[in-house]
Amino acid sequence: MRYESRPGVPAFDCAEFHEKRRDYALLIPVINEKGRLEPELRRAKDSGVDAWADVVICDGGSTDGSTEETLLESLAVNSLLVKRGPGKQGAQLRMGLWWALERGYKGVITVDGNNKDSVEDVPRFIEKLEQGYDLVQGSRFLKGGQAVNTPLIRLLAVRLLHAPVISLTAGQRFTDTTNAFRGYSAAYLRDGRVQPLREIFTGYELLAYLSVRATQLGYKACEIPVSRVYPKEGKTPTKISFFKGNADLLKVLFLNLFGAYKPKEGEKKDRRD
Repeated sequence: MRYESRPGVPAFDCAEFHEKRRDYALLIPVINEKGRLEPELRRAKDSGVDAWADVVICDGGSTDGSTEETLLESLAVNSLLVKRGPGKQGAQLRMGLWWALERGYKGVITVDGNNKDSVEDVPRFIEKLEQGYDLVQGSRFLKGGQAVNTPLIRLLAVRLLHAPVISLTAGQRFTDTTNAFRGYSAAYLRDGRVQPLREIFTGYELLAYLSVRATQLGYKACEIPVSRVYPKEGKTPTKISFFKGNADLLKVLFLNLFGAYKPKEGEKKDRRD
């Protein structure tokens, strides 16, 4: 099925292998993750993640065969969304969030599709959302979590710069703020003072913004331990280039600190849907 573009949501195609089965959706944004997405989905299937959440692939336009529909359906994927409009990771997430909210999920969990994260921990995110938390951040740095083979420059950047600045902006301490393994309640995402479906969120801005907006508005947030494992050898699985990618992250970090992504006064709606 083709969905035409609408304000804040790019045009996309949707292949629904199954109807809505669970109360929560696991959104996995990917683009050309051949050799990484399939083993992650196999781990998810083997650990029974699909009994907790509908697994939804948010594809940015892969051309490497990693999102072939027959393969995905065999790996317990519920639906495949393929972005046809402009934008990068932020646009993929906006596509997935809009679709999940339209489908009536109580909340969503997001995780990268490059086989670094402990996707088996999805039920723990859902348990926290069911307990009334609206933002659940996964952290490899909490007791019980694991940070394996993390590149030194990335480790230092997260611990010494990114996490402190996000914590300052949010008014609550977080330890692993570049980690996209998270859970969000539908109430938080639907709040008119949040408005995640805006085209200002093209790349990594949406992750940074949603990290801080919850506690700014009085929503409950917490961290839970997870594992993030980088391969011992070979290319680091990431879409962030060393120079431009990291420079863009720093720019987003400080724009977020000074409130650049908050809805404008005329756009705010002081209500919760």
